[in-house]
Amino acid sequence: MVGENLDMRPNDWNDYSIEELTPKNKQYNIVDGPFGSNLKTIHYRKSGIPIITSGYVTDGKFFAKDYLYVDLVKFKQERRSAVRGGDIVMAKIGERCGASAIMPENHEEGILSGNALKITIDENRFSKELIAQILWQHHTVGNFETLRTTGAQPAISMANLKKYRIPLPPTKAEQTAIANALNDADALITALEKLIAKKKVIKQGAMQELLRPKAGWKVEKLGDLTKVFTKQTGFDYTAYIKPSLVKTKTDETIPFIQNKDFNNKWINFNTDHYIPKSVAINFPRILLNEKSLLISISGSVGNVGIYESKELAFIGGAVAILKFKNPSLIDWVWIYLKSERGQEKLFGSTKSSSHVNLILDDIRKLEIEFPNEIEQARLAQIFTDMDSEIEALEQKLEKQKRIKQGMMQVLLTGKIRLV
Repeated sequence: MVGENLDMRPNDWNDYSIEELTPKNKQYNIVDGPFGSNLKTIHYRKSGIPIITSGYVTDGKFFAKDYLYVDLVKFKQERRSAVRGGDIVMAKIGERCGASAIMPENHEEGILSGNALKITIDENRFSKELIAQILWQHHTVGNFETLRTTGAQPAISMANLKKYRIPLPPTKAEQTAIANALNDADALITALEKLIAKKKVIKQGAMQELLRPKAGWKVEKLGDLTKVFTKQTGFDYTAYIKPSLVKTKTDETIPFIQNKDFNNKWINFNTDHYIPKSVAINFPRILLNEKSLLISISGSVGNVGIYESKELAFIGGAVAILKFKNPSLIDWVWIYLKSERGQEKLFGSTKSSSHVNLILDDIRKLEIEFPNEIEQARLAQIFTDMDSEIEALEQKLEKQKRIKQGMMQVLLTGKIRLV
C-alpha cells in the first residue's frame, strides 16, 4: 500500500491526481474555507447554516456535537466554500492537518471554516468511500508531510493537494468492493470501541456505588500507611540521574518509569529511557524493588499504578513512590484512588503554577476509606473481573485494527483482487 513500490501494483491500475477525481465542468470541487477576515466571530449565529470545522474530522470519522452557524446572507457571500453531504472534509491547518472524513450524506449543507477544506468526488467514476480510506491512510503514515507548508502552523497546500496522486483499480465496481470490505472492518472496530466505552461507564458507576463508605469502614491517612512516601529531588536528577540516562536497554540498565508509563494499573517497562543499575542503587528509596504504589504528580497528574515485578525499575521526577508497611493494602488503595471519589481527592490536592502539580504533603493527608479485609477482597475481585473483561475487549480491538491494516496492505496494492 502506501510506501510500496508502485511498479508492483496490477498493470490495469492507474494513478489519479486528487483534482482528476472530481467532477468535470464543475466549479469549487476542492476549496477551503473563507479567509480569516471573511468569517469572524461577529458572523457567528445560534442557528442558520452550520460551520464545518477541521475538528469534526481529526479522528478519521465525521463527528460534530455542537455547531456554530452563519446566516443565509453570509453563506451566499461565501458560497464558494459550501460543503454538502458526501463531500470529503479535510483539516487544512494545525497539527492534525490532512486528517479527513466523509460528511454524512444526510447532513445539511454547511460552510467550511477557515481551517478546513473539502473535496467533492465524481461518484459516477469513483468510489468516494475508497478514496476516503486511502486519504486517511496516507495521513496516518505521514505521506501528507510533503503537502504541508511551513509557517506559524502546519497547513496543507491546496495547490499541492490538487496534484497529489493515488493509485486506484480500473472500475468503480472494484473500488466499491474494496471500500465495502474496509468499511465492514471499520464497523467492527467502531462496535468494539462503543462496547469498551460502555463497559468503562458501567465500571465507573459500579465503583461509585460500591466504594461509597458504609457503617464499619475505617479511615486512614495515606501517609500513615506507608514506610516510604517520596519522589526524586531536583538536585539528584540534575547532578546524578539525568547525565546517566540512556535510550537503549542493556543487561546493566533498568527502566526509568515516567508518569505516562502507568496510565493503567500495571507498569510499562518498555520506556523511553533507562538508567544504569550502578547509579540506581545509590537511591534505594526511589528504586522499584518491592510492591509499590505510583502516583503521577506533574504533567498527567492523577495517574495511579502498581509496581509488582521481578524486574527492577526506577521512578522519574514527576512520580511519587509509596512503599507500604502492609503491601496487601496497595490493591485497595489503587482501586480507591482510581475511583471518582479518589480522583476528586487527588485533584483537590493540586497546586497551580505554570503547570498543575500534586504536592506530597497534601497527598499524605488524604483519607482512604477501608472496608474489612473480606469486603476488600470481594470488591477488589469484582473490579478485577471488570478490568479483565475490558482488557480482553481492548486486545480484541487492537487485533481487529491489525487485521484492517493487513487488509489495506493487500487490497490497496492489488495483491488481492475482489472482483
